[in-house]
Amino acid sequence: MAKTRKGSASSAKGRPREGFRKGNHSLNPDRVRSASDTHLRDKSTIKRLLMYKNSKPVRDSKGKIVKAAPFQSTLASGSVSRIAPNQKWFTNTRTVTQNALQKFQQELGSAIRDPYRVVMRQTKLPVTLLNERAKYSRVHILDTQSFDSTFGKKAKRKRPNIKFDDLTTFVESVDKRIDTYDETKDTNIVADECADRAEVRDIIMKKGTSKRLWNELYKVIDSSDVVVQVLDARDPNGTRSPHIEQYLRKEKPHKHLVLVLNKCDLVPVWVTQRWVTTLSKEYPTMAFRASITNPFGKGAMINLLRQFSKLHTDKKQISVGFIGYPNVGKSSIINALKAKKVCKVAPIAGETKVWQYITLMRRIYLIDCPGVVYPSGDTDTDIVLKGIVRVENVKDPEDHIPTVLQRVKSEYLTKTYKIQEWVDCDDFLVKMAERMGKLLKGGEPDTNTIAKMVLNDWQRGKLPYFVKPPVPEGSTDVTNSVKSSEMSTESKANEKEVQKESTSTTGEQPVGPQVKQNLSKVEVELDFSGEDIQTLDNESSKLFESDDEDDEEEDSDEEMDEQNEEIDEDIEDSVEKTEVKSLEKDLKPKMKAKRISKAKTTDNKTNSDVKKMSSRERRRVERDAKPKKVGVHYYETANVKNKNRNKKIDLQNSSRGHSKKHIKK
Repeated sequence: MAKTRKGSASSAKGRPREGFRKGNHSLNPDRVRSASDTHLRDKSTIKRLLMYKNSKPVRDSKGKIVKAAPFQSTLASGSVSRIAPNQKWFTNTRTVTQNALQKFQQELGSAIRDPYRVVMRQTKLPVTLLNERAKYSRVHILDTQSFDSTFGKKAKRKRPNIKFDDLTTFVESVDKRIDTYDETKDTNIVADECADRAEVRDIIMKKGTSKRLWNELYKVIDSSDVVVQVLDARDPNGTRSPHIEQYLRKEKPHKHLVLVLNKCDLVPVWVTQRWVTTLSKEYPTMAFRASITNPFGKGAMINLLRQFSKLHTDKKQISVGFIGYPNVGKSSIINALKAKKVCKVAPIAGETKVWQYITLMRRIYLIDCPGVVYPSGDTDTDIVLKGIVRVENVKDPEDHIPTVLQRVKSEYLTKTYKIQEWVDCDDFLVKMAERMGKLLKGGEPDTNTIAKMVLNDWQRGKLPYFVKPPVPEGSTDVTNSVKSSEMSTESKANEKEVQKESTSTTGEQPVGPQVKQNLSKVEVELDFSGEDIQTLDNESSKLFESDDEDDEEEDSDEEMDEQNEEIDEDIEDSVEKTEVKSLEKDLKPKMKAKRISKAKTTDNKTNSDVKKMSSRERRRVERDAKPKKVGVHYYETANVKNKNRNKKIDLQNSSRGHSKKHIKK
């Protein structure tokens, strides 16, 4: 075998290839990529990987560099290089005027605070330097200048900084502080040991605050692009979590937050309308009724999610997480959107234990989350009436009935329980126990069971009740001028903080994702009377005029059916092969008659009518003209256990599970 020289063709084959590759190789920066390929390497990444791979230069036998390494200078060693003198080397690379910077700061701040506008592309400017929060943050003086470094032996300065020039001004300031001193606000005073302490709350009242549930919540927030906070339409502010909203605003500003008022069929329509108008100033808000058979807001919800999916064109799909208090209807909304039961639901709190992924469409995924409660100053009665705790686990349900009698009008209680008059809570429970027949030994009323029945009716929406919405600006309605007193003081303070931070630009038309609803189509299940019946506001009703919701529902159902048809093609083909010919003969005239009748109705329409129809109406006509499947009862046409030989199937025409050549003729 002949010897080969160093650097010949055979040795070159063993050397790894250098530089960019060709074709669809991962090291080719100019390869063809589609819009969905967002994970491919860019040119800078490829250069960095090549630098790792070919980091050393190629040298000859004498040690001279034949080929330089990537990012290595190409000048020969010992050559003198000179930089041309220019003043631009010592000036700023990018300059901006103060007015332009201030204008950019204002526009970016308004866009971030506005919930209807989305920042699609981040800027390269150091936006964190424009944030002026650091200027106003108070720093404690002992953190910057300790007592020892000021007055001790290791003092670094000669004199302490004192605000007073002489002793008289110092005495005057002390006298003023003594006059304005309030002992109740002094936190340095040691409290007496004999003071009353709050009783330790029962562990049942801490439901929804465990670390496990909060970990589930944070997993849902991290995995979702759109966060939907579900509220109870009877008490939206009571079931709202300002802590989560503040967390999303500060830590996750790139995630979209939407508010959904569920159970809108339990309150009057004007109440839903005013709450939607009020909450829409902070976040996109919509009304919803979670029902598989008769939902409201399904088309509007799917339309809104489609708008969000169009914003994220760089992603193959988006995830939508549903969060909120326990027993507000998060899983029921997902079942209504899917039009079938995919999540476990129950009219009690704590049915959902862990998070769950559900596929709505090819580009939209839904995430179900267990209910989470942020610890606040709510009393035990507020916790029970919000539906956070299961009624059967409450120890003393009679203690919460007085609040129910205060919140629900007496006429509604009389209509529901057929009790005309009562003196107090105990009298009400006794009369209701006698009427229901809930008596113990000796004829004593079972008030414990009756109290649980009332609380169950409250949580399940059988008692008409709602929190009055705030009065819109410019109206003179006195009845709605006062909000309900059931809201805790801490929740009100948190609400004010949220409203201050999320001051949106009013007076401008929303630019981002939005939705329109016709709230006049909401079917209210409960009967209200008196002041609770009011007409819709004309000004706010204009915002929700839309007749396209039913069409959106039909389009969404049609799209979901098309996806399901692809999955069920094999099953349908196998079923069609095993159909009986006699059934086909009976069904063919019916199908032909239907097609002929539908064809006649379509032919009778003139061309002018077709031109007047919109695209959705044409699709609806085409949908109705398509032949639909007709179900057949199996036991009416089959010979089960050879009991009815008149319905015997022709085995030659329908070979189910056997080949035709094995069938005896």
